[in-house]
Amino acid sequence: MLQRQKIQCDLCVVGGGFAGMAAAISAAREGLRVVLMHERPVLGGNASSEIRMWVCGAQGENNRETGIAEEIALENLHRNPTKSYPVWDTVLYDFIRREKNIELLLNCTCMDAKVSHGDYPHGRDTAITQITGYQMTTQRFIDVEAAFYCDASGDSILAPLTGAQFRLGREAASEFGESCAITQADTMTMGMSCLLQGRQTHRSVPYKAPECSTKLTIENFQHRMPDLYRDSENYWYLELGGEQDTIGDTEILRDRLLGLATGTWDFIKNSGHFNAENWELSFLGFLPGKRESRRMVGEYIITQKDISDGKVFDDEIAFGGWPLDDHFPGGFYHRGTPNTNIKTPAPYSLPYRAVYSKNVQNLFFAGRNISMTHMAMSSIRVMATCALLGEAVGKAAALAVKNDCTPHDVYLNYIPQLQVLLLNEDCFLPSKVRQISDICRNATLSAPNVLRNGQDRPHRIYNTDDTTCGYDAALEESITYRFPKSNISSVHIVFDSDLDRKTMPGSPCERTHSTRSNEKLDSPIMPMPGTLCRSFRLTGKSGNKTTVLLDITDNRKRAYHLNLNQDFDELTLTPLTSWGEGDRVRVISFDFI
Repeated sequence: MLQRQKIQCDLCVVGGGFAGMAAAISAAREGLRVVLMHERPVLGGNASSEIRMWVCGAQGENNRETGIAEEIALENLHRNPTKSYPVWDTVLYDFIRREKNIELLLNCTCMDAKVSHGDYPHGRDTAITQITGYQMTTQRFIDVEAAFYCDASGDSILAPLTGAQFRLGREAASEFGESCAITQADTMTMGMSCLLQGRQTHRSVPYKAPECSTKLTIENFQHRMPDLYRDSENYWYLELGGEQDTIGDTEILRDRLLGLATGTWDFIKNSGHFNAENWELSFLGFLPGKRESRRMVGEYIITQKDISDGKVFDDEIAFGGWPLDDHFPGGFYHRGTPNTNIKTPAPYSLPYRAVYSKNVQNLFFAGRNISMTHMAMSSIRVMATCALLGEAVGKAAALAVKNDCTPHDVYLNYIPQLQVLLLNEDCFLPSKVRQISDICRNATLSAPNVLRNGQDRPHRIYNTDDTTCGYDAALEESITYRFPKSNISSVHIVFDSDLDRKTMPGSPCERTHSTRSNEKLDSPIMPMPGTLCRSFRLTGKSGNKTTVLLDITDNRKRAYHLNLNQDFDELTLTPLTSWGEGDRVRVISFDFI
């Protein structure tokens, strides 16, 4: 008889990819007791060392995803200048372990659920009462009872286990009026990939393909020609499975993908078409990275038309901006270009109603499995966008717990509060601006008013750019607010983390991604952004008493939102040093409530 363990919490998140990590961290920082159940030994999902896909997101100037996603990216630059995957794994692991309200269950597969059926509020008929995971390392069943659950598993494991409504496959264009969709609906999806990576060396390295390898010729690589020396080469087109079952056939497809990957490396090394004599195979993924499977059905289904038309949602909680990047189901063996690449109006709006279940009253979801059509998913599915959705789910769950209400009640009654929580945590909402309190607006400020306009990044929607957003403060300059003595609830500070990474070395691909695929001899060592403040001090003064509120050295964060609830008549921010070489550092926002 195997042991059983029971855990009770406020929120149980299933899946430790970028969406699940962000949901867990976001909720934990609001005080919720969180369990994060993840079936792999390392975190990160498709971005982990087991799969090694890049964390992509919205394209366009100053559209980089901030909040938790930027926290992770900056910490990685600080700790992992060579983009080592073992170090990357520890960065992600550390982000979860340092949150005292998260209980992490690695190597734990969600395998069962208990539900109750009834007449629940807002037309829901099901509630989850418990899920069960099997942890292979301890040979133990773990039962988790939670007020709320979040499926961030990618494959939506809680759909078949709980009866949550879901969709699978491609919709017909007529169903939602999508101009890019197919004429007749089917069950086909995008495929999956087993990635490979190469390392350039100083010596000749032979390669002998295994017997399982697929023999490939130059005819197989039309529109997919590998290039070891191109920084953007990550072999994503080694893709199969869209015409099969991307869940049930995964083991079969993995075998075919390994043959395809080793056959590709054999072609690169031994065909004579590439300057590859000194290259060695440094990584071959045995865990397929998935693009698409089940998509949950929520209160609202996001469509390609919503994206292409730039629809702005009143319940906006996140944004997207990746192209409509639909991979043909045939994958590598589809003749012609392997995917579409249709520009979207980045940043486009994403609604809260797409991240909670239409029929299960206590189920959230985050990631590539939210409520959307296949065509909408072709853009929304990328990991940085998924992280934004996860961060929003964590905050929504906190509101639901604290107000003893359902996810749909959050939509009906607490969307403004949810948006404020996200904006305070440096999450960009394109249709919203942080509101500045009257006491801050009326205070005497020793620096330009641009610091208190609620705009936390340069962006065209604000009619600002890198030269007009924020204030270039001299190092050791005191930026001071003076006002009648008042109770200060919180202080908000945003520095310039170089969202477009213009100060970083290397190609655009090297500058913008936290990890790399092929490692060349001249691959750059990555520094911290030279625009970012390295050390600073925040003080508050009440009469003759001065209190140090923050004293930060080796700063790796773009934003701080410090809750105070203290009486002051003066607040002073003093930038002390920069990660760059100049004598000034840009402060984008400094305000208070």
